[in-house]
Amino acid sequence: MQTIDLNVLGLRDGQRALDLGCGAGRHVHAMYYHAECHVVGIDLGFEDVKRTREGFGTCPDMDPETRRSFSLSVGNALSLPFPDASFDKIICSEVLEHIPDYKQAVAEIDRILKPGGTLAISVPRFFPEWVCWKFSDDYHNEPGGHVRIFQESELKGAVESRGLAFFHRHFAHGLHSPYWWLKCAVGVKREDVKLVNLYKRFLEWDILEGPWLTRTLEKLARPLMGKSLVLYFTKGAA
Repeated sequence: MQTIDLNVLGLRDGQRALDLGCGAGRHVHAMYYHAECHVVGIDLGFEDVKRTREGFGTCPDMDPETRRSFSLSVGNALSLPFPDASFDKIICSEVLEHIPDYKQAVAEIDRILKPGGTLAISVPRFFPEWVCWKFSDDYHNEPGGHVRIFQESELKGAVESRGLAFFHRHFAHGLHSPYWWLKCAVGVKREDVKLVNLYKRFLEWDILEGPWLTRTLEKLARPLMGKSLVLYFTKGAA
């Protein structure tokens, strides 16, 4: 389930790209196969990094002369283990809402992004997230959970204050908001609610098959109730 549009990100052959907070590796894998580049994934959780590595085993690169490469690491967004100006492209997807001092994470992103580089950030969109918080404390009030709901202007301002220039916005995962509203309304930890389980199967069908019906519904739902807000920035040349 890809949130960032790699065409908007502008990922090209020969570049070095970072997925900060890579989780199970959805954007690491997408970037690896999008261009002949070097992709780095980093996450605070060792088990997530292991899952990302296992994904390359499940879908190996079959090109014997590939110029693609990847590396993975455990690390903290507040103190990233990379030199200044290390990356042409950086993705930070669904991460900042978990970090109390998110401005320090933005400062670290700015430090390691090359002049002329591009940054894509996604966070839960304000209104769909607000509904989830109203329905359920369990949705966010747990270790490692969401600590804030971002207003778009707040996040844009935090990044622009570092000197990066905003250039594009879109929303993602329009069909996912109703699922989370339902889940929060009946109890986010419950697994026995038939309607919620049916909706989950519907989303899995969409992700795996991408039929015309769900693609059309997604395009209609995305601007109205897309679960994620996605912002793109460029860093000025030195």
